[in-house]
Amino acid sequence: MELIQYAFFQNALLGSLFTAIACGIVGTYIVTRRLVFICGGITHASFGGLGLGFFLGINPILTAMVFSILSAFGVEWASKSQQVREDSAIAGIWSLGMALGVIFIFLTPGYAPNLSAYLFGNILTISKADIWASAALALALVVLSSLYMREIVYVAFDANFARTQHLPVKWIEYAMMCFIAITIVLSIRMVGIMLLMSLMTLPQITVNLITSDYRKILLGSILIAFSGCAVGLVLSYYLNIPSGAFIILVLVALFLLVKAWKR
Repeated sequence: MELIQYAFFQNALLGSLFTAIACGIVGTYIVTRRLVFICGGITHASFGGLGLGFFLGINPILTAMVFSILSAFGVEWASKSQQVREDSAIAGIWSLGMALGVIFIFLTPGYAPNLSAYLFGNILTISKADIWASAALALALVVLSSLYMREIVYVAFDANFARTQHLPVKWIEYAMMCFIAITIVLSIRMVGIMLLMSLMTLPQITVNLITSDYRKILLGSILIAFSGCAVGLVLSYYLNIPSGAFIILVLVALFLLVKAWKR
C-alpha cells in the first residue's frame, strides 16, 4: 500500500487503466481480424516518426502518431486498392520505418534523449499529459464501440458478409486502423516498441481460450491487461526490473496458467 502514496505510481496505475481499455478494444479487433502482423508493422514503423521528431527537435510522439496513421492507411490502401499482398505491404512499412528512424537518430546532433524509454518502455515516467491523452483515447474508443459494436463485429469476422448487409465496411476499417495507430503510439511509453504487440494481443488470446464471444473477449482482455500491468508494476518495483518487460512476462504467465487450466 505504501507504493500508492507515490505520485509516479498513481500516474502509472492510471496510465495502465486507460491503456488497458484502449488496447483491449482495438486488440480484440486486431486478433479477430487476424491483423497481428499489421499491428507489429505499424509499431515498428512508428520508430521512423520518433526519429523524425528527435531530428526536428519537436515532440516525437506527435511525429510518431502522424507516421503511424499514414503507415496504417498505406497498408490498408495498398492491400485493398493496389493488389499488393498485405504481408508484403506490412514488410515494406516495417523496414522503411525502422530504416528512417535509424537515419534520423544518427543525423540528430548529440544523443537522443529517452530513446530507451520508447524502445523498451518505462511507464513510471509517464506524465499527466500522457494520462489525459490515454484517457481521451479510451473514452473515444468506448463511445465508438458502444455506438457501432454490431458493425465492428460484422467487419471483424467477415467483411464480405458485412458488405451484403450494406454496412459502411470501408469507413469502419479505416477508422479502426486509425485508432490502432493512435493506440500504438500512446502506449509506446508503457512497454516500448519492442514489446507493444504483446500487450495488444496476449490478453485477447488468453480470454479466447475460454470464450469466443467478441464482447466477452473485449471485456476480459481489458481486465487481464490491467491486472497484468498492476502486478507487473509492483513486482518490477521491488525486484528493480524494467516495468515494461515484466508486464509482458506477467501476461505470458497468465496465458500459460489459463492454457494449463483448460487442459
